[in-house]
Amino acid sequence: FLFSRAFQIMVADGSLEVLRVLANASAVIAEGEVMQLETLNNVELPEEKYLEVVSAKTAALFAAACRIGAVIASRGSVEEDALESFGRNLGIAFQLVDDTLDYSEHQATLGKTVGDDFRECKVTLPVLLAYRRGDDDERNFWRRCIADGEQGDDDLNKAMEILQRHDALQDSIERARHYGAMARDGLGTFPDGEAKRALTDVVDFCIERVY
Repeated sequence: FLFSRAFQIMVADGSLEVLRVLANASAVIAEGEVMQLETLNNVELPEEKYLEVVSAKTAALFAAACRIGAVIASRGSVEEDALESFGRNLGIAFQLVDDTLDYSEHQATLGKTVGDDFRECKVTLPVLLAYRRGDDDERNFWRRCIADGEQGDDDLNKAMEILQRHDALQDSIERARHYGAMARDGLGTFPDGEAKRALTDVVDFCIERVY
């Protein structure tokens, strides 16, 4: 719906370049949905493939939004590319933090449900890291709970223990920080000022947020 509404607005605006950016983003996101369906419940998914899916979904939307800002402001291809890179890396960082929040104690303090991704058998980066680092019993646990969708009452607690044991949550955050740093680097072409500080603040919030 949001993409359809965006297309309506851009048609009214008459910007063919913005329409091109939106069309490309729509195609990439659709491809990402297909990739996600192909890898559904696959706890053996390589980390690189998971990041490819994230890049084609969440990050593609962030990248398009940032590039369109430069297009509308008539900033030129160098700054368009820089903002697109910023948005893509910010989007990846955002998603990786989101992956960890599902297993975070902060969710309960904010009145939110812990473990929704787990109950929905979603493969996220913390699960992939814990699976890769786990022993045979732990890997069988993830196969049963995520791949087969067979979960018991205490399985969420066990999942959180395994994630902590293998530093899967902390390492996911470290990867998010890496992409956050790449997003900041993408702003190097812009002069210091209020707008640039606002964008770096967005990166900081994205990494440190607890909701």
